Amino acid sequence: MTLNVALIRGRYDPFGGAERFVQNAVEALAAQGARLTLITRKWPAHASADPGIAPLLVDPFYLGSLWRDQSFARAACEAVDRGNFDLVQSHERIACCDVYRAGDGVHAEWLAQRRRVQSPFKQLGVRLNPHHRYLLLAERELFRSERLKAVICNSHMVKDEILRHFATPAQKLCVIHNSVDSQQFHPGLKEQQRANTRKALRIAKSAPLFLFVGSGFERKGLIAFLMSLAELPGDCRGVVVGKDKRMMAFQMFADELGLSARVHFTGGVEDVRPYYAAADVFVLPTLYDPFPNACLEAMACGLPVVTSNKCGVAELIENGSNGRVCDALDTPRIAEAMQSCFAAAAQMGAAARQRVAALTPQHMAEQYLALYRTLLAPT
Repeated sequence: MTLNVALIRGRYDPFGGAERFVQNAVEALAAQGARLTLITRKWPAHASADPGIAPLLVDPFYLGSLWRDQSFARAACEAVDRGNFDLVQSHERIACCDVYRAGDGVHAEWLAQRRRVQSPFKQLGVRLNPHHRYLLLAERELFRSERLKAVICNSHMVKDEILRHFATPAQKLCVIHNSVDSQQFHPGLKEQQRANTRKALRIAKSAPLFLFVGSGFERKGLIAFLMSLAELPGDCRGVVVGKDKRMMAFQMFADELGLSARVHFTGGVEDVRPYYAAADVFVLPTLYDPFPNACLEAMACGLPVVTSNKCGVAELIENGSNGRVCDALDTPRIAEAMQSCFAAAAQMGAAARQRVAALTPQHMAEQYLALYRTLLAPT
C-alpha cells in the first residue's frame, strides 16, 4: 500500500536542526515508498534530494510572529481540507493533524526552564506576550484535539513532559529518536579536516578544543558554555557555531570573561563537519532541547558530549562512558565535565559513536511507516 502523507512545517532554515530532520525524514520515507506532500511557507529547491517531492506552498501575508503563526495555521488546515491524504503529520502546533511530531518539545516546559535565568521583569513580559499566549493555547488545543491519533516524541523526556502537562493518553505517545547519517558524520573526518580547520581558526594542534553548535544562544546554553570555558586553563579553546539575533552581545560577554583570544564565533554555517573534526569535546549545556541533532552528529563523529539534564539526548549519555550530564546552570560541574571528557576523549568518543550507530535514517523511516500502518489498519 502506498501511503499518501502530508508533512506540515512552516519554513526551512538551512541552519536549523528541525529542518534538517524534516529533510532527512522526507528522503527516508520516500525511499520506503511513501508519497509525500510538504505543506510549508518556504522550502527551497535544494532542500530535498528527490526532485519528485514537491512542496505545497502556503504563504499568506502577515506582520509579526503572532500573525505569521496564526495565518499559516489557518492556511495549512485549509490545504489539508482540500487534499486527499491518508495521514497528516504536523511539525507545528496545529490541531488539524492526525500525527504531531513534538520536535520542539513542550512550550510550557521551555518557559518554565527559561524562568531560571530571567529577572522578574522579563518573566512578566513573557506572561504578557501575546505570541507566547497563542503558542500555549495552540499547544493545549492540539493535545486535546479529537482528530489527534498519535504524538511522536523524539525523547522520553518530551513524552514525560506531555503526560505531566496535558495528561494525554499514554497510548497516543510514541518515542522515535532522531536519526544521524553515520556515513556523513564519522571519526574519519578528523584525519581529513582537523589540521586545516584548526589552522584556519589559528588553534594549535595540541590545544584542547571544546565545540558548541546551536542557534538561539539563550536556550542552547551559550552563557554557561562560556562561563565554564573561562574556568578552564588558558590553553583551552572554544568554537561557537550558530547564529543569534544578539550575536554581538554574546561576543561582548565572552570578552568580559577574558575569552576574546580563546573563543571563535563562526556564525551560521551549512556544513558543521569541519568543526566536529577539529574539536575534542562537544558541549551543549542547554536550558531546554528536546533532542538536538548536533549532539547526535557530534557523537557519530566520535566526540564525547557534555550536556544538560533538560536535553533529550541525555538519555543516550552514560556518565563517564560516552559523556557527562550536568545541570544547565552548574558551571563548575560543567567545567569539570569538560576536562574529564577531554582527558578520555578517544575512549569516550568511540563509545559515543557506538551508542548512536543504530539511529540510522532507514531505521527511523521504518518506525514511522510501522506507526502509520498501525494507525491506518482497519479496526
